[in-house]
Amino acid sequence: MKSTKTSSKQKAPAARSWFTRLVLKAIVLFTGLGLCGALLMSLALALAWPNLPDLTAMIDYRPRVPLRIYTADKVLIGEFGEERRNVLRFDEIPDVMKSAILAAEDDRFYQHGGIDWAGVLRAALANTIHMSKTQGASTITMQVARNFYLSSEKTYTRKFYELLLTFKIEATLTKDQILDLYMNQIFLGHRAYGFAAASRTYFGKPLSEITPAEAAMLAGIPKAPSRFNPISNFERAKARQAYVLGRMRSLGYLTDAEYRQAMEQPIVIRSAANSPGGRYGIHGDYPAELARQLLYGVYQDDIYSRGFNIYTTINSKDQEAAYQAVREGILDYTRRAPYTGPEENIDLPKGIESDPEALNDLLDEQQDKHPDNGDLLIGIVLSASPTEVRVARSASRIIDITDKRALRVVARGLTPNAKDSVRIRRGSVVYIHDTGDYWELINKPSIQAALVSLSPQDGAIKAMVGGFDFDEGKFNRVTQAWRQPGSSFKPFIYASALERGLTPATQISDEPFSLTAEQTGSKAWNPKNYGRSYEPMLTMRQGLYKSKNMVSIRIMQAVGPQYVQDYVTRFGFDRSRQPAVLPLALGAGSVTPLQLAGGYSVFANGGYRVPPYLIDYVTDSAGKVIMRSRPTVAGDTLARVIDPRTAYVMDDMLRGVATYGTGARAHRELKRNDIGGKTGTTNDSQDAWFAGFTPKLVAVAWMGFDQPRSMGQGETGGGAALPIWVDYMRTALAGQPEIPPGPMPSGLTRVNGDFYFSEFPPGTAIARVGLPAPGDPVPGAPADGLDGIGTLLDQLHGDAGNDSGSDSGGAVPQPVRVPF
Repeated sequence: MKSTKTSSKQKAPAARSWFTRLVLKAIVLFTGLGLCGALLMSLALALAWPNLPDLTAMIDYRPRVPLRIYTADKVLIGEFGEERRNVLRFDEIPDVMKSAILAAEDDRFYQHGGIDWAGVLRAALANTIHMSKTQGASTITMQVARNFYLSSEKTYTRKFYELLLTFKIEATLTKDQILDLYMNQIFLGHRAYGFAAASRTYFGKPLSEITPAEAAMLAGIPKAPSRFNPISNFERAKARQAYVLGRMRSLGYLTDAEYRQAMEQPIVIRSAANSPGGRYGIHGDYPAELARQLLYGVYQDDIYSRGFNIYTTINSKDQEAAYQAVREGILDYTRRAPYTGPEENIDLPKGIESDPEALNDLLDEQQDKHPDNGDLLIGIVLSASPTEVRVARSASRIIDITDKRALRVVARGLTPNAKDSVRIRRGSVVYIHDTGDYWELINKPSIQAALVSLSPQDGAIKAMVGGFDFDEGKFNRVTQAWRQPGSSFKPFIYASALERGLTPATQISDEPFSLTAEQTGSKAWNPKNYGRSYEPMLTMRQGLYKSKNMVSIRIMQAVGPQYVQDYVTRFGFDRSRQPAVLPLALGAGSVTPLQLAGGYSVFANGGYRVPPYLIDYVTDSAGKVIMRSRPTVAGDTLARVIDPRTAYVMDDMLRGVATYGTGARAHRELKRNDIGGKTGTTNDSQDAWFAGFTPKLVAVAWMGFDQPRSMGQGETGGGAALPIWVDYMRTALAGQPEIPPGPMPSGLTRVNGDFYFSEFPPGTAIARVGLPAPGDPVPGAPADGLDGIGTLLDQLHGDAGNDSGSDSGGAVPQPVRVPF
């Protein structure tokens, strides 16, 4: 027994000694391995550290900032480039946005040294429990390293370099600098980089105005930008927002009351599809695109990444007024024109109204085929009768159209004997529009219109709308559509006559005028007055007020077509597009709306040609001005192109047209005496114009089809284009004082109520033209201007419409370069 006990006592210390030695060996082994690992890590770090990227790009941060276009009053109207960015300083980013980011991505950011080891262990445990990667452990610093310098490939080498670069960033930059970089450069979907750009893209507001609810939604996007952004998937974004708000409350960034308020706040997404000005404050697509083209001509592709800012001459208030005026003018015409039928007809299952999901799916399908167009919304007709049309915009939004004014527009589609192509029935896919007073059913317009306005003092373009919808085609009719101006061109003919001895009191025959085929060398020319009404004689002033074609032809015949062709080039018109033949008196040449506006500026500013310009100045990403316009200014003697007396008399006569003549609606509706202008309509009502001005603002409105065809009987410049001009000017001139005529220039006298140049006093000035009174000094012969008229007449056909001379011409895509 003794020996046994002794043996047991001896064995126990031996076992403990063996275990101790084992533990010591393990400690030594792991210590050795740790030291070896540390040595290997140190060796790898020593070898890799010098090869890590330099942090200059972070310290001197210059992201790929896109080209931005602004109005003169600093409203953003366009961005061009692969990335949308708004780089803000750290102190410019609101605290609620910083808190949301930390809550969503890295709540221990200010405590760890670049790697959150507690977060790593937490993520590893969660992933082990779920047997999948449910949590990540990337810190904000690690994301900055990855986004700036590394690829997204999932390899151990990349992860190793990411860790090393993370340490270097933490050692070089402050925490605030790192967070600042993250907030300015992280990708957040829809080409938005940084939270300031995302705030504009998704909410249409600057980041400074963000609410906790909106900040949480933005902070939730980095986890999966393509899936968690509120445009692509609102429900997913909303769920992620709730998680972030919960984290903000638990971390103390929000009180319980603030949390509940944020959870209850409705989120309004202001994307390009449903914001009044798209993602911008106003509809400035056409001037923004033209500004881009102009700068591209200087810097080429560099403009898309260097952070250039273009400040245009556009006035934001005027631009939006022009957009609304053009759009409403086109809709007004569409209401007058015959209803052409639904977009298409589909078989609508019986009882689908009781299945909201099925109806919404069907509506989604149709909206993909027929997208909404601004305030024109697509819908499906549920029922139709002459007294009511029920349209589903969604399963929860059914619109009843019952107003008689609305139903009158589509009446031909609601009659029992309507043709199938125009019939409105259950399953018809239609556009609806809220007029403000009632809902209407209306065709998507096929006609186009344009408006441009500018300052006659220096040519600065104030507003430019080149069509109904920029997104459906970037063709800018203000600068690219070469159209026949009709009678809106007559004032330039009259101006040339004043400098050749005619006066506003000159008596001119209004009897029918004709040329034989032998005289033209092609076919007979028999132009007509509108309504085929003629008078024995009218003064030149009366002829302009009434826009009589016979009077204009005889004026040009008296002056000489070659002289007129030379003369009109002074206003900026292309010689090659203004043939030296008699039909030019009726607007048979070709102009763009911008050219016509430039021409009328000469009358408005006293006789100076001021080429239109769009870009005021350009800055680089640091705000330094790198380009500035030097416009020609009225009053510069080198810019004078016509006699100041001619400008004064034409201003007086054109004010009369806008008060008593074909443009009298301008005076009647705006109730101003400082407006001058002229209507224009080409043959068969293919083009409708109104060009008008005050001493401070010139504007030109045009309407027509891109492929020229008749707008319909009775459609004229006074009825189609003038209302657009008036609607625009009502806003543009609001609050502007009326400007009376300036002092009469020297060398001009008024006798018996009309004007005479000193070199053409009564008795010397041409008193009569085209009247059978022997001895009248009528220069020229009846065949004056016949050279080339046959070729031009081959392009013309039909009778002249109101204020018209011809009907050829069209939207030829030849861009006009607008000077800086």
